[in-house]
Amino acid sequence: MSNIFAQIAEWLAQAQHAVAFTGAGISTESGIPDFRSPGGVWSRFQPVLYDEFMASAAARQEYWRQKSLAHVEFAAAVPNAGHQVLARWQSRARLAGMITQNIDGLHQLAGSDPVWELHGTAREIVCQDCNWRTAAGPLVEEFVATETVPLCQACGSDRTKHATISFGQALDQRVLEGAMTLATDSDLFFAIGSSLVVQPAASLPQLAASAGGRLVIINREATPLDDLAAAVVRQPIGEALTAIDAALADVL
Repeated sequence: MSNIFAQIAEWLAQAQHAVAFTGAGISTESGIPDFRSPGGVWSRFQPVLYDEFMASAAARQEYWRQKSLAHVEFAAAVPNAGHQVLARWQSRARLAGMITQNIDGLHQLAGSDPVWELHGTAREIVCQDCNWRTAAGPLVEEFVATETVPLCQACGSDRTKHATISFGQALDQRVLEGAMTLATDSDLFFAIGSSLVVQPAASLPQLAASAGGRLVIINREATPLDDLAAAVVRQPIGEALTAIDAALADVL
């Protein structure tokens, strides 16, 4: 296995435009359950669709109930070794870009900047009527204390929600297009901790490979794109990235 880490490190050392794309698997090592896993949010709740949220006060109440419970799972989480390695690579210009499906903000806490968040962030609240934004924590605490949906402090609307992409809500086109450009321009593309089944995010590794970039998949389970990859690593993500980082030090 050490040989594959050395090979990936050589590719990273030679790359002019390496990009990392992460999914839920990188954050499970920080104690945040994958939404799809047993015990994850989707196994416990029926998600509130975006149209339901916009149309119904009762749906907004249920949305806030679910999100307040889920908030506990990530609010105290801290970046793990995988987040830290990627942040270090980005700070040293080894990565040209960071893309994530995750909404937990752990890449930013590790020091990654910028991060293209395909599904938004659960660390902020945004008003759906006037786009007022604020930190999520105080409003989650307000809801827990009052069981009343917090009102927008700018326009008074009760259509306040986490700055995440809900079911039925369109992705931010600026973010998606930026991520697609990064993928297309990459000569080395890491797909890390993602099942690679959720579209359009799962199309990014395909774009990279189709444009001639090397694809490296690091994931505990098999993915539909393994056959496209120049290398597939099925080990804990923190361990794998730490090993590549150590091998990179020997190459440089």
